[in-house]
Amino acid sequence: MSPSDIEVIKIDGKKERFDQSKLQESLRRSGASELVASEVAAHVGHELVNGMTTSDIYRHAFSVLKNKQKKASARYSLRRSLLALGPTGFPFEKFIGEIFKKKGFSVLLDQMVQGKCVEHEMDIVAWSSEKLIMAEAKYHHEITYKSDLKVALYVKARFDDLYATSLKYGNRTKLDEGWLITNTKFTEKAIRYAECNGVKLIGWNYPEAGNLHDLVEETGVHPITCLTSISEGEKRTLMEQGIVLCESIRSEKPKLRTLGWGEELIKAAEAESSILCPVA
Repeated sequence: MSPSDIEVIKIDGKKERFDQSKLQESLRRSGASELVASEVAAHVGHELVNGMTTSDIYRHAFSVLKNKQKKASARYSLRRSLLALGPTGFPFEKFIGEIFKKKGFSVLLDQMVQGKCVEHEMDIVAWSSEKLIMAEAKYHHEITYKSDLKVALYVKARFDDLYATSLKYGNRTKLDEGWLITNTKFTEKAIRYAECNGVKLIGWNYPEAGNLHDLVEETGVHPITCLTSISEGEKRTLMEQGIVLCESIRSEKPKLRTLGWGEELIKAAEAESSILCPVA
């Protein structure tokens, strides 16, 4: 049976015919060479069976790609690495804060900000000499979960109260932009409402340019959860200690030792970090 005759099950439960070219393109976008992307997609295609899930296909493609181009495999797994920034939402907020820092902003997290009428707890406050941005971060641990219209309505009301008052962050006295950021997607109604009312939405692949995936690629930051040399428990411990970036492994070796990590594990994690996220 040809791979194109195989029916696979998407995350939402719907069935569709396997499209090897789509898999190959996603591998290319992750940084895999044309040859490697073609080889991995062909390898996965030959081993498909009817009823496989797209998650099964991803895991298979990731394992093959990891053996061929490790850095590309980290980028290919980025979306799922962001889903693993849990179980609370704070590691995701901190990760977004690090993106703003890489873009030259000063950043504060979990701030109580006085609006015209009431105080608001803002997940992220980021400012530069040119702009003040406040952001609500919505972390979801399931890839199928979408931020809906109710969330957009709620966030719009909060930002309206903040736009109507004077603030003081650096030389900025007015809020310039209010963002709603999620690691997954938005419903169509949420997008329509936000576009109509001036709320900036940032999701995994929304908007077409300047989405979360683009911001990660632009700044070069990667979550600690992209590392494969450490266990899930070790990743959770690091996040509890406020370590959310892959690159931080290389500057936090004293803390790793206090957590009981052996030198062999530290060296393995450091080596992988240098390959996957070399940004200093």
